[in-house]
Amino acid sequence: MFEAFSKYINTYASAPLSERELESIKSAFIPKKIKRRHFFLQEGDLCKYFAFIVKGAMRQYFVDDKGIEHIVHLGIENWWMGDRESWVTFAPSNYYIEASEDCELLLITRADTLRLVKQLPAFDEMVRQMDERNNIATQRRIASYISLTAKKRYLSFVSSHPDFLIRFPQHIIASYLGITKDTLSRVRKQLSEK
Repeated sequence: MFEAFSKYINTYASAPLSERELESIKSAFIPKKIKRRHFFLQEGDLCKYFAFIVKGAMRQYFVDDKGIEHIVHLGIENWWMGDRESWVTFAPSNYYIEASEDCELLLITRADTLRLVKQLPAFDEMVRQMDERNNIATQRRIASYISLTAKKRYLSFVSSHPDFLIRFPQHIIASYLGITKDTLSRVRKQLSEK
């Protein structure tokens, strides 16, 4: 299970990690398997771990006062999943994180993350680059919600995340895009007719 993460972190390292460094990183992670439709996190729980997805797919969402689910994050292999706000502030989570497929995960605590950031430059570089990419993705998503039509949001999504179309059902993708399932069906139909 750790082999996939070793490859992942080495993509961020300026030089390949030594065996000692890899062992130090490996010792900080806890392997966990979650079955499809089981929860990694539920609303009201404290997010004690962030999860690196080795295998599978997950979704993060909240449920509004009307009982409607709103998807805020989707993840597949080599993606991270967790509630950053709860993880950092130790406050109860407002989100559910559910396995959309059977998942194999590597979990890490905040304390172990901070320790590895201090000890290993490659791990620090990985975390810094992930934070930068996450901020950019968040800005782009906000801008698309504010300014793009449903069709343009969908096309941007397809361009950025083509694998998600195969891994997640249409109603999940619609929620992630902030549109209804019917609107997504119309958009897809229009695009297929061209």
